[in-house]
Amino acid sequence: MKIAFIGMGVMGAPMAGHLVRAGHEVTVYNRTRAKADAWAEQHGGNVAGSPAEAAEGADAVLACVGNDADLEQVTLGADGAFAAMRPGALFADHTTVSAAIARRLASEGEARGLLVLDAPVSGGQAGAEKGALSIMCGGSPEAMTAAEPIFQSYAARIVHVGAAGAGQTTKMVNQICIAGVLGGLSEALRFAQASDLDLAKVFDAISGGAAQSWQMVNRWGTMADDQFDFGFAIDWMRKDLGLALEEARSNGASLPVSALVDQWYGEVQKMGGGRQDTSALVRRLAK
Repeated sequence: MKIAFIGMGVMGAPMAGHLVRAGHEVTVYNRTRAKADAWAEQHGGNVAGSPAEAAEGADAVLACVGNDADLEQVTLGADGAFAAMRPGALFADHTTVSAAIARRLASEGEARGLLVLDAPVSGGQAGAEKGALSIMCGGSPEAMTAAEPIFQSYAARIVHVGAAGAGQTTKMVNQICIAGVLGGLSEALRFAQASDLDLAKVFDAISGGAAQSWQMVNRWGTMADDQFDFGFAIDWMRKDLGLALEEARSNGASLPVSALVDQWYGEVQKMGGGRQDTSALVRRLAK
């Protein structure tokens, strides 16, 4: 297929690389041209000067950018992709953004005859590089049918959750879960340290039972060693929790734990940890 990929960050670049290895013809666009050029030099794809140029004649346009404003710019702004896309083409967004803009793009796309899917991902940079992401999708069944063969190039799990916006609200559920788990894990680790316990033996004792989690298995030891360079930054987590808290104000859900963890992440940002991995939440608790 002829595919355009917009956004050559730590997630988009490896995802686009998997598409090339799967045999697709890929054209990329990035706001900072040097990143797109570096990707093309490595993978042999094409580089476009604008989202519209990348999207022209494409069977599918994929995006993984920063936030709502970035997504609006590359789709509906000057030289945005939507104006250049042919009717029947697919637009799938892998950015974590608000459900509101996901629904807006679905509506705008429908008016233009496009298939639109909000498809945020989980799995981080490592998942993108390994081609093992989880993708939660919101949109029409027709859009899902068009997207799934493409997503298989870089995903281990693909779930059609519901209508437009459902992918983004599911990603919010994902981040709410992570925030709560890391809050508890941080307290548990510091409690174990204060109790002068052997952390390796504690992990061995509890990691096979009901307390076990992905965060425990993958971050218990590194949190104890003050290692926090694992890709998904606190700055981005606060953006995601902000989206969830805003959506909760609309749907009436109560998120007291998420709101508290969000404040704690703000404390770690003030400590200079904004670019550290989300497990750096433990830094706010003294050893």
